[in-house]
Amino acid sequence: MWRWFAARWLVLGENTVLVALAIVSWFWFQPPLEASKTLSLDWIAPMYLRNLVLMISVAGGLHLYFFYWKKQGKKLRHDERELVAKGRNFTFGNQVRDNMFWTLASGVTFWTAYEVLMFWGMANGYAPLLLWSDNPVWFVLLFILTPLWISLHFYLVHRWMHYPKIYQMVHKLHHRNSNVGPWSGLSMHPLEHLVFFSSVLVHFVIASHPLHILFHMMHQSLTASTSHTGYNGLLVKDKNRFALGTFPHQLHHRYLDCNYGNPEVPCDKWFGTFHDGTAEAHAKLQQKRRAKAMGKA
Repeated sequence: MWRWFAARWLVLGENTVLVALAIVSWFWFQPPLEASKTLSLDWIAPMYLRNLVLMISVAGGLHLYFFYWKKQGKKLRHDERELVAKGRNFTFGNQVRDNMFWTLASGVTFWTAYEVLMFWGMANGYAPLLLWSDNPVWFVLLFILTPLWISLHFYLVHRWMHYPKIYQMVHKLHHRNSNVGPWSGLSMHPLEHLVFFSSVLVHFVIASHPLHILFHMMHQSLTASTSHTGYNGLLVKDKNRFALGTFPHQLHHRYLDCNYGNPEVPCDKWFGTFHDGTAEAHAKLQQKRRAKAMGKA
């Protein structure tokens, strides 16, 4: 437990950076909660613009660094294949343009819409509000628990997204990316965005602060880009200084029927869907596929 906590919260990483971003956003780039009582573009538009800038900065910055300028070359690269420059499966016939379109047109829109819903709910008393003075310990603990809830929710809805009919209708769009880049993470069908971001609705039940909402939504949106970077980490002087994409999720994009979750909560190990990339794990996956095929015969 201590190792898990130290690795995620006592180093410079996604969680600590996102808490800092949430604090900066709340104090300098978020309209007052009182303004959210009535739906108006006066406070919604600035939120959308902020989220748009954040997504372009993170996904765009990572893409430029790793794929355009190729600053890290193949070091810590999960899959050395290039992203698809020309492909009929992609909107506009190009993987990056396709991913950018669905991320910005649909992803950022749903990200903002859920934030608007939560702030409107808090401002009008439909979602319980927690202040620092109410319970400082619980206030801090919520930041630690949020990624765990997101991880559990993601595993459950992701498994559902792989139900054949749902997959063909919705999730297949995301899996156009057999190899991934930073723009791939939030490249989803609008119906998937609707379900993907629904984890934030837990704050209608659990008292929280707008800071927790901002952190929650940034975590879901921005780590979608970092986790799909295609690299295990950012090298500084040949040392991995900032963890990024995870190899198990890279394997999920290759094989589809394994590694539905993420490292925060080991659901794949609990439910027998984990693939660590070894020959033994792949043999087990193939055995499951054969058994499933025989069951359908």
